[in-house]
Amino acid sequence: MTIRSKAPLRLGLAGGGSDVSPYSDIYGGLVLNATINLYAYCIIEEASDGQIGICSYDDNCELVYPVGQQLPVDGGAPLVKGVFNRVVRDFGITPRACRITTWNDAPAGSGLGTSSTMVVCVLKAFAEWLSLPLGDYEMAHLAYEIERKDLGLSGGKQDQYAAAFGGFNFMEFHSDDRVTVNPLKVKRWIVDELESSLLLYFTGRSRSSAKIIDEECRNTSSGKQTTIEAMHLIKQSAIDMKAALLKGDMREFAAIMARSWENKKKLADGITNPTIQKAFDVAVEAGALAGKVSGAGGGGFIMFFVEPGRKKAVEEALEALDGYVLPFLFTDGGAHGWKIFGSEI
Repeated sequence: MTIRSKAPLRLGLAGGGSDVSPYSDIYGGLVLNATINLYAYCIIEEASDGQIGICSYDDNCELVYPVGQQLPVDGGAPLVKGVFNRVVRDFGITPRACRITTWNDAPAGSGLGTSSTMVVCVLKAFAEWLSLPLGDYEMAHLAYEIERKDLGLSGGKQDQYAAAFGGFNFMEFHSDDRVTVNPLKVKRWIVDELESSLLLYFTGRSRSSAKIIDEECRNTSSGKQTTIEAMHLIKQSAIDMKAALLKGDMREFAAIMARSWENKKKLADGITNPTIQKAFDVAVEAGALAGKVSGAGGGGFIMFFVEPGRKKAVEEALEALDGYVLPFLFTDGGAHGWKIFGSEI
């Protein structure tokens, strides 16, 4: 038997960073995000050779271990191993021989939530294979604990919930890791207009978000006022942008995005750099109204808001740089998995 799963990556539209502890624990966080038609994928193939094989294309590694209760999290593919170890421990599963293959549509460090989405994706495959009792909330929370607590990787909470639920969501982050997901019913014409107005540009360089996120956490913990005040404004932008989105007020949407980016740059050093600033300068000169880096910053994807009639001109201007424009559409539905029995074609 073969099990397959996929989970959507996300665009953080507003409020990103307020979902990260300790800010969310002290002040509460608010995030507006939406999933897009780029995915993380996982395949689990049952085997009878007494081994657990892992092929992670994102980590560029292929590993083999004897079937056992726990896998060493060093030596590559830590996300897959973290899920395996937690599933065996929490659900009392007897490990079975299998081959696990994973990959993403976007490069690691792109700012689209690839790591967290992958954890959800692998967890969904195990849930489908082993009939684990995991709803969307339970799956997202478990994925968060695997990545942030078991593996000690820095980051927030929004990505896991976006991957599990899918669609447009307004998320509330409370103390004690409590999360409330409010799905938004956005009219089709508004989604069409937003897709026509947004442009996703990859800067050509991935980045590790840990250093930036760790600095934001230190600034919050130490009570640094510039960081905390900027984060308050970023959190408020999620409320304001939700209202603009539901009304279809695209000009206000763009204005909020522009203000949010200016506040985001105050959170930590390294959020912007000459490569990012050059892309902004080129895009704005060609007609972009606003932009923001997706994720923690420092590299990855930049999301630009462009009047649809100017979109082609902005694309051509950006393509003269070292990165590339990536087409996308918004998508409904979160992580899902399915089984294939018998021979495959």
